[in-house]
Amino acid sequence: MAKPIILVADDEANIRLPCKEILEEEGYGVFEAATGQETLAVVKEHRVDVVLLDIVMPKLNGIEVLKRMKAERIDSEVIIFSGQGTIKDAVTAIKLGAYDYIEKPLQPERILLTLQNCLYHRILKQENLALRNQLAASIIILGESPQMRALQQQIKKVAKANCYVLIYGESGSGKELVARNIHRLSQIADKPFVEVNCSAIPDDLIESELFGHVKGAFTHAIQDKKGKFQQANGGTLFLDEVGDMSLKAQAKVLRALESGEIQRVGSEETSQVNVRVISATNKNLQEEIDCGKFREDLFYRLNVVSLGVPPLREHQEDIPVLTNHFLKYFSVKNNTPLKSLTSDAMNRLVDYHWNGNVRELKNLMEKLVVLSSSEIIERWELDLLWENSLMKKKINMKLNDKVKFKEAKEDFERQLISTALQRNYGNVKKTADDLGLNRSHLYEKVKTLNIHINTQ
Repeated sequence: MAKPIILVADDEANIRLPCKEILEEEGYGVFEAATGQETLAVVKEHRVDVVLLDIVMPKLNGIEVLKRMKAERIDSEVIIFSGQGTIKDAVTAIKLGAYDYIEKPLQPERILLTLQNCLYHRILKQENLALRNQLAASIIILGESPQMRALQQQIKKVAKANCYVLIYGESGSGKELVARNIHRLSQIADKPFVEVNCSAIPDDLIESELFGHVKGAFTHAIQDKKGKFQQANGGTLFLDEVGDMSLKAQAKVLRALESGEIQRVGSEETSQVNVRVISATNKNLQEEIDCGKFREDLFYRLNVVSLGVPPLREHQEDIPVLTNHFLKYFSVKNNTPLKSLTSDAMNRLVDYHWNGNVRELKNLMEKLVVLSSSEIIERWELDLLWENSLMKKKINMKLNDKVKFKEAKEDFERQLISTALQRNYGNVKKTADDLGLNRSHLYEKVKTLNIHINTQ
């Protein structure tokens, strides 16, 4: 790890030189500056972790230096020296982003302790920024197809407005990503984004989940609890699969949206909330309204702007860029070498019918990164994963039809051996080694299960 670099900026040499000696003895790298102009020149040209900055300097004082650093987005931390300057100057510096201030005359112990704390604070900031960048990368909406480009433009437009948004799309198509990107690009991006999966919460608990409860409101309410509306106050509340919400909960949500007030379960008191609501559903809400399963007045409240997320099979030209993104993402996450697909394997993905949409593709890429021992993934590895998955489905279907164990076992063995033989181009010895079988045993299985060996 590179040693921290400190800039001592003070017009008095009898301040700079002792500071420099103390810091160098502690293992820091040190620059010096005698004026405000020199200070700016150093932080622009070199990496500087912390600036020890005197407020009172000729021509360009410390406050002006700090303002210019902020304007030019120089991310060095600043600790102010305050001697002739007033407490008001120190407060101004803190408001401008300075970490702390030290009054003169300077005490070495105070300098070193403040500097240590400042550097720790800087590390935490950098880690936080890295996590935020990682999160942003994980929720980015990729795709150059006309459908996805249009969706990206719509997201940018609605993000600027403070209106409610209803997102339509099949399961796994990326509705949550759309919601998160609307929030990320909005003016409340620094406020909470709180998600509620309406389909995963039992009807008797959804009111408590949304609005909170007070202690003793019901059997297991052992303490007060904030609901999702309060947790999202000032930010965005994402109601995922809103079409699965009970009619009773729908009525309370509508009242909360119209009044801006919520009431905890078991309480008579109300609280003000201010949230932007983004909803998503894989259902046709108009049909749900016609069937009496969804409130029409809530629908119109939520559906100020609607966005449709296309299924993956309608923009399959985006599969290569999505695939490479997921391969890189999971390789980094699992600390494995970056993997890639052969053109034949990629074509297989493009031609596949993605019933599970982007979620299915993402899940498949994670499996390949974890399970594949090769850095270049071939088509047979895709087929093996799919065929094993299909075999599980077939076995489950047959089990429902009361199939005998022997028949299910033979089906599984036949599929497993056929796939392995195909992967090894009919080489029985290599196939036997891969499966952990004796060659004569494999020949016997091939004959018994009536498996054709293709050596081409």
